[in-house]
This record gives sequence, structure tokens and C-alpha cells, in this order.
Amino acid sequence: MTNNERRDLNLPYITDDSVLNEQKTARRLTQILNTTDRSDFDAIKNIVKELFGKSENAFVNPPFYCDYGKNIEVGKNFYANYNCTILDVAKVMIGDNCMLAPNVAIYTAGHPVHPLTRNTLYEYGIEITIGDNVWIGGNTVICPGAHIGSNTVIGAGSVVTRDIPDYSIAAGNPCRVIRSITDADKKFYFRDLEFDEETWKDAQQRLKEPPV
Repeated sequence: MTNNERRDLNLPYITDDSVLNEQKTARRLTQILNTTDRSDFDAIKNIVKELFGKSENAFVNPPFYCDYGKNIEVGKNFYANYNCTILDVAKVMIGDNCMLAPNVAIYTAGHPVHPLTRNTLYEYGIEITIGDNVWIGGNTVICPGAHIGSNTVIGAGSVVTRDIPDYSIAAGNPCRVIRSITDADKKFYFRDLEFDEETWKDAQQRLKEPPV
């Protein structure tokens, strides 16, 4: 079995020349993305569409880094802010309407804990999934094998090492559920600050329409 085949089966593998060769496309496209005119939004969208394995109306604010790109599958209206890194050795599957704040890192890649085993150069990748309508706060790290449920918010600076359920606000290192999100949260935009009447009416109207 080749190292590429072992990697794709989530088995331990070594990054040999054939593995590095598969990373060339992503390295070329991220180089182009990260040096493109930042005001050329259409060009950025087109590069992201070519880079990702699956996307629809995705936008990434450069700089952005990944290993393969083809292992990243995002749903409709994905947005990643500045300096996002996704090590997509294994699949990274993200649902519709998800937002990543600056400096979010998603790592499917890992290494053995014991130093002697680690020095054999074997590594691995374990998939990560993120549901629909998820907001990941700035400087969050998502570790191999983590699954984040739909309609969830991950607080800034979190380290996600375990599964987080739907409709949760979770934060910390390691990331833990703080509370559930309920209908009572709808009218608030920040802590105890409510939408004013004008914006609340507009928001209600927007919610009647499908995301563009």
C-alpha cells in the first residue's frame, strides 16, 4: 500500500515524494490567492472555487493556507476571515452558512504522542466535520477528529478537542459547552444588547428569504 493510499484510509503514513507531489496544486493556488489584489473579490472567489473540493459562493480573505484543498468541502455561503489555516490531510466537511473569524486553525493532521514513535516520521489524518450555521471565533484551534454540531458558536481562543453538540455556545481550552442557544437569543446581537426596531424588522424580513 502506498503512503497516499494509507493517508486516505486514515492510517499512519509517511510524507514521501508522492505525498508532497499531491500538495503542489494547493501550494500553487494558495500562492496565487495570497498575492491576488485583495480588492478583486471575483478573482478571489474563483481561486477558492478551484482550490476547494466542494464549494458554493465561498469566500476566503487572504492569506489562507492548506495542504491539499481538494479535501475541503464547504456548503453554501462559507466565509473565512484572514489568516485561516486548514491542514486537510483528511476530509474537512463544513456545512452551509458557516463563518470563521481571523486566525482559525483546523488541523486533521497529527503525530504519535511517544517521541520514539513520532521520530519514525509516521503521521496521520482524522476527519473533522462542522455542521450548518456555525460561527467559529478568532484564534480557535480545531483538533483531529472533532465534530461540531449545527447552529453552534465556538468562542474566541478555544481549543476544540472533542465533539460539540448542536445549538451550543462553547468555549475554552479544552472547549466545553457553556450553555444552549434558544429562541430567546434571537433579538440580541451582543450579550444583553437588543436589535433596535428598524434593524429587527429588516432582520425578520431577511429571514423570510433564502440566503443569497
